[in-house]
Amino acid sequence: MNIYKSLNEIINYIEDHLEEKIDYKKLAKMIGVNVYTLQRIFTLLNNITLTEYIRKRRLSNAGYDLCNLNMKVIDIAIKYQYESATAFSRAFRSFHGIKPSEVKKYKNKLKNYPIIVYNENIVETPTFEYNIIEKEKMVLYGISVEVNNQNVDKKAPKLCQDAQKLYAKKYGIYDYGMVTYDENRDGCQKYYVLYDKKIEEFEKVIIPKSKWLVFKLDSRDAKKIQELSQEVYLRFLPSSKYNLSDLPDLEYYHDNVTEYMFPLE
Repeated sequence: MNIYKSLNEIINYIEDHLEEKIDYKKLAKMIGVNVYTLQRIFTLLNNITLTEYIRKRRLSNAGYDLCNLNMKVIDIAIKYQYESATAFSRAFRSFHGIKPSEVKKYKNKLKNYPIIVYNENIVETPTFEYNIIEKEKMVLYGISVEVNNQNVDKKAPKLCQDAQKLYAKKYGIYDYGMVTYDENRDGCQKYYVLYDKKIEEFEKVIIPKSKWLVFKLDSRDAKKIQELSQEVYLRFLPSSKYNLSDLPDLEYYHDNVTEYMFPLE
C-alpha cells in the first residue's frame, strides 16, 4: 500500500466534506488503521492535529465565502459545522485576526491554510523487528511534566535528566517513560518517568492489563527513541494489521536498552 496515496485520498475526502460532519472512522479505514492511529500519524507527518487541520480549512473557506458570497454570518457558521454564530465569530477572529463583520473592509487581512499534498513517489521499505507481549496490570509511581506536540521532544528528555539528578541516589534509575495523549490521541498531554515500585511521594499510575507491540532499541538516547517512535507510526503501523488501543505509549528501560511499547487493541 502506498501510504502517501491513501493520505491524499483522506485529504481529498476532507476537502469534499468540509460542510458536513466528518467521520474519522471512515478516514481511518482509508489507510487501514483505527482512529487513534490515524490521528497520531497525521500529527507526526504534518505537525498539526487532524482536528486543527479541518478547523483551519473550514475557516479558510469561510473567509472566502464571507468575502464573495451574499451570506449571513449565522449561515456561514452553520455551513461549516459551528453550533452558533458566537462560536464561529470567536474562531474566525482567532484565525483571521478580524471579525466576520469586518471582512468586506479588510479583505487583505484574510488568511488561507493551504491544502496538504503528499508526494506519492516516495518509496520506502524499512524492515522492523518486533514482539507481541501481554502484561498484567502494572502499578507504577513517578513524576510528570505537561507537554504538547511542539515541546515534547525537549521537555521529555529534560524531565528524565532532572529525575536522574534528583532521585537516582535515593530510588535508583527509573524503569519507564510514558507519553499520555488527549481524548482524540492527536495531541500529547503529559510525559512521565516511572518506577516499578511504590514511592509514597510520587504519583500513582495504573496501566491496565494489555497486549503490547514491542520494538527493541540498543540505546537510551532520547533522540533515537523519538526517531523510533516516529518510524513505527509513519512506516510500520500503516502497512501492518495492528491497531492501537487508548492507552499511553511506554518506554521500558533495562540492561542499557529501551523497549518501546505500543498498546494494542
